[in-house]
Amino acid sequence: MTARIRRFLSDVRPATPCLVMDLDSVRSAFEGLALSLPRAAIFYAMKANPAPEILRLLAGLGSSFDTASIYEIRDALAAGARPERISFGNTVKKQSDIKAAYDLGVRLFAFDSAGELEKLAEVAPGARVYCRLHLDFSSTADWPLSHKFGCSFPMAKELLTQAGEMGLDPYGVSFHVGSQQRDAGAWDMAVSRAAMLFTDLAEQGVNLRMVNVGGGFPAHYRTDAAPQNAHCEALMQAMQKHFGNRQPDLLVEPGRSMVADAGLIQSEVVLVSHKQEGGPRWVYLDVGKFGGLIETLDEAIQYRMTTSRDGGPVSRAIIAGPTCDEVDVLYEKTPYELPDDLKPGDMVEFLSAGAYTATYCSVGFNGLPPLKTYCV
Repeated sequence: MTARIRRFLSDVRPATPCLVMDLDSVRSAFEGLALSLPRAAIFYAMKANPAPEILRLLAGLGSSFDTASIYEIRDALAAGARPERISFGNTVKKQSDIKAAYDLGVRLFAFDSAGELEKLAEVAPGARVYCRLHLDFSSTADWPLSHKFGCSFPMAKELLTQAGEMGLDPYGVSFHVGSQQRDAGAWDMAVSRAAMLFTDLAEQGVNLRMVNVGGGFPAHYRTDAAPQNAHCEALMQAMQKHFGNRQPDLLVEPGRSMVADAGLIQSEVVLVSHKQEGGPRWVYLDVGKFGGLIETLDEAIQYRMTTSRDGGPVSRAIIAGPTCDEVDVLYEKTPYELPDDLKPGDMVEFLSAGAYTATYCSVGFNGLPPLKTYCV
């Protein structure tokens, strides 16, 4: 918890649950990444946290924006981003949304299929396009992105060749090593495959000029992960190893690493109970999966937690949300220990919760409002 957030919680005492973001921490994260990757264009992945205050801050710092919908594009523009600094990075887009983005001046689009390429050719003539490759890093990423998106290398070669023939600019390729990637060594294999595709297509007269390495840089949860500087160093070593002196444009799409550690969710204990004599202790909070903690699904993301009673004896607890849905259990298999004297009305904080929380929460399930966000 940063001093700024601690002071806000002490002075304002906001109703819970709430997400509190430290904008100075977001600024530091952006500046730190820019320093570690001076050659890269940073495209903030808006899906991580699109709070207007964060978007305005990053636009003012010179960030570009990775967007997944026409709505995010409009939000980025409203925050001060220029259309040439926006990528429409979703590979599944309505044709009407592609046209709307193109009419707004966006000229950079992702694809991973023939059908998507056809839509782009029809309503976004001359646009720069990049093809997302299918790579599997599910064993070392806490939130894998290796199944739904991307195409095979033979298909990517064919589609990028067709892109030029269809009046588009085959700009490059993209991949994603998985969100919350713990292994810095993942970059070498991914970059090597991209470089092979560059070489193969150059022999066919298609000269790619860009590699979009996605995101994946980790936040500070309970599970150990290589620090961001180790990821950046491994990435740059891989780029030099596989591209040598013919370096392409480099794009990165940080989301989690940009905002997760800048945020905290404060919640209140609603109930402490046992289901049977001698059974496990259940701690119910006023925030759960439907209130922004959906990444606890399968207990994938394991947040660090603090409470207003830290410092005394602790014991194992099952942690659950407040809704009347059986799936709203945050941690049951993962061993979490909470203070023995925790009781209703006590505060519990989820640390490094600034990413993929407010944007994931439901709207009105059980009548509960979306997670309130404060930027300080």
